[in-house]
Amino acid sequence: MQLLSSAAVGFSLALLLCATEAHDITRILAKHPQFSTFNHYLTTTHLANEINRRQTITVFAVDNAGMSDLLSKHLSIYAMKNVLSFHVLLDYFGAKKLHQITNGTALAATMFQATGSASGSSGFVNITNVKGGKVVFSPADYDGPPPAKFVKSVEEIPYNISVIQISTILPSAEAEAPTPGPSHMNLTSLMSAHGCKVFAETLLASPAEKTFEDNVDGGLTIFCPGDDAMKNFLPKFKNLTAEGKQSLLEYHGVPIYQSISSLKSNNGVMNTLATDGAKKYDFTVQNNGEDVTLKTKVVTAKITGTLVDEQPLAIFSLDKVLLPKELFKAAPTPAPAPAPEADAESPKHSKDKHKSPPAPESSADSPADSPADGPSDDSADSTADDNGAVRYNAGASLTAVFSIWFAFELLM
Repeated sequence: MQLLSSAAVGFSLALLLCATEAHDITRILAKHPQFSTFNHYLTTTHLANEINRRQTITVFAVDNAGMSDLLSKHLSIYAMKNVLSFHVLLDYFGAKKLHQITNGTALAATMFQATGSASGSSGFVNITNVKGGKVVFSPADYDGPPPAKFVKSVEEIPYNISVIQISTILPSAEAEAPTPGPSHMNLTSLMSAHGCKVFAETLLASPAEKTFEDNVDGGLTIFCPGDDAMKNFLPKFKNLTAEGKQSLLEYHGVPIYQSISSLKSNNGVMNTLATDGAKKYDFTVQNNGEDVTLKTKVVTAKITGTLVDEQPLAIFSLDKVLLPKELFKAAPTPAPAPAPEADAESPKHSKDKHKSPPAPESSADSPADSPADGPSDDSADSTADDNGAVRYNAGASLTAVFSIWFAFELLM
């Protein structure tokens, strides 16, 4: 009985350690062409990335015909993001749960409410299970009959993500309201005024500056190296090609809004503005308590300050310039320690004992921060899917768990 109980504990631990792959809303909807317009705007507004980072979520998808009324309003991309975020619930509602709502109605918070842009109850949705097995939806502050109804379940991964089709876009005057365009912010002025003047001036002289400006509306996070770090790097920067310079600068931008709290709670691989197909140009976010670091194959930089952190823009300062492996050689692997000498020495070993050891090979020919001759090895300690979510080695986790359990049994 004790063995069975211990085995159950070990199996439970294994399930906890073996994390499943993260969901990808873009891929889910891509299997259903009738949602192509909805899917397109999830990508354009960068809302898809925010959905993928959530562990428990429900997406109200609207088909192409249902999107036509929304498109006729010619909303800005930022207002469009607000409207679509109103169709993402911060809870899991599969088809079964929708038809079993306690007391027939439920109030659910949306991603629009989480942005802080919604006032009062305007970021909540009422879900009502009416007679005849029908489920209808309406904004919490909406007067009149519910405007949308449940059509069908598109895909469910309990209790991770549920994608359901509703009949029409939910009306929300507040989400559709004109919003001051964040693109009017002067990015380089903000950076220059807070210790990143050298990076800002370098960015102004590059086509990369337009890439940053074009991405602000949909969400943007910038990691700018401090003046001392950037000054020390400029000689190497000048040796790069024009394309390399642009990629290096764009490597310091992420095309989604990431608050400092999000960076502190979400470790993993991130794509950047420089990411382009086979040219990954990604880095890994790691945190240790209040400290957040960005790790490439070449260098590890630490976030030293927050310049701006208000959706849709965040700017953080770094103590080092981020060096991508696509442009610079990876840091050399430490040489293995020499083997210990044998206890009993042969006569030949005794004679050679006092000879000077051969000089180690110099590593000066391939410093870690020198430009790369070609792409470096893409292997890493952990693998990541195309969406930037880290996957764990399930086999290794299981082996570790059951090894610990077996040792525990021997001790018992």
